[in-house]
Amino acid sequence: MPGFEELEAFAREAAPTVARGNNVVAVTPPSPSYAAPLLAALAGRLTGGQAGLLLAPAAEVESWGALLHGLALDPGLEVLVARGEARATRRLREGGLALLIASPETALALLRRSALKPETLAAIVLAWPERLEDGDTLAQLMHDLPRDAQRIVVTALADRAADLVERYARKALTIAVPAPAAPEDAPAGTVRSVAVAWERRAGALGEIVELLDPSSTVVWAADQGYADAIARALPLGTPAVQLATGDAPAADLIIAFDLPTAGRLAQLRQAASVVLLVPPGTEQYAARLAPGQRPLRLPGALEVATREAAARRSTIADAIGTGEQAAALLALAPLFERHDATAVAAALYTLWTAKGAPVPPALPDATSAGPAPAAAAARVWVGIGKKDGVSPNDFVGLMTKELRVAREAIGRIELRDSFSLIEVPGGEAEAIARALTGATVRKKRLVAHVDRGTAGGGKARPGAPRGGPRR
Repeated sequence: MPGFEELEAFAREAAPTVARGNNVVAVTPPSPSYAAPLLAALAGRLTGGQAGLLLAPAAEVESWGALLHGLALDPGLEVLVARGEARATRRLREGGLALLIASPETALALLRRSALKPETLAAIVLAWPERLEDGDTLAQLMHDLPRDAQRIVVTALADRAADLVERYARKALTIAVPAPAAPEDAPAGTVRSVAVAWERRAGALGEIVELLDPSSTVVWAADQGYADAIARALPLGTPAVQLATGDAPAADLIIAFDLPTAGRLAQLRQAASVVLLVPPGTEQYAARLAPGQRPLRLPGALEVATREAAARRSTIADAIGTGEQAAALLALAPLFERHDATAVAAALYTLWTAKGAPVPPALPDATSAGPAPAAAAARVWVGIGKKDGVSPNDFVGLMTKELRVAREAIGRIELRDSFSLIEVPGGEAEAIARALTGATVRKKRLVAHVDRGTAGGGKARPGAPRGGPRR
């Protein structure tokens, strides 16, 4: 797997040692990508009917599975990520499984079912043992491991894993990813960090770019294995993004997809400001790597829930505005006599949301099928136009990629000097206008509202604000 010069030097030393069956302690930054050469060498040993076990914290077994999936392994090599006990039990009893990836807790459950037999293992990989919470669980798993079974320990904090290495991997050869020489000049770029789940690292890239709006971006990674996922995660219309695995070129922003070594971080900081992706369990390494880093918070569940609640309130307000509640009031009148009106409204709201009623999306649903009928069309007024250099493609890219509006829902886009009119389905117009407000096109923050004229009329509503947002 191609990578930067230091990773290739590490691979040249570590891979042959693993292939010969020797015990190894690999000291790397806490990202599975760095262990790719070790696992590729181990896979070569397991093609002869021998079995191996990789133990990792529960939150990371999927990442290790993805790494194995991306390696060019023997097609006959069967690898299983144990997400639970049932399927793993069946596969282990059937035989032929070359490598099992599991958390210590799942592996112990399989051991107690007599599905996992430690005495049959030719090799065991301990991934980030300094983060394994229960030492007793690991002790039970290692108790019956054959003395000649290969031990491979992958650790980011060698001092914290020293006792475990002494207990389970004595006389192991310690090999570290060499750090490049730090640049002579003092680093100029700042370091920020984003706490993100392992499986959301690629998805977080687009959110970071949207939040910081850099003029140029480099995504630094330990290898090219995630290149496709990184490319898919970045929003349409993003300025050209480069992927670097060695020295990063100068840019406005560098996002470290994998946590780097200290020497590599020094080089990145000299090239640009840096954002580190910090998955769960890597916080201590990141704190040692970059003391004083500034956390950067991405929009999360609270913001999404707030937008959805606002969308529901807007739907209710629109219904009140129609004045068509006579039948409902007649049905509810007896309840108003016995209960407070607020309690009745709250009960109805609970029933509405609990029964799976359609929730008006804060961001329009990209899966909605088919364009709205012409009679149901409305227009959204947006305070940016020709003089701002905007094009219809800018709006289409923003709405389909960032706001998740179906392409079929976007009708005619009229560009005027200081504003634009976008035709959309009438039932989605309010939600789309709310979603557009605050979004950014060509570094200008948008103001949008539903145009109250007739779709296709070509005139902005009298009194509508002109131009972009106030500075």
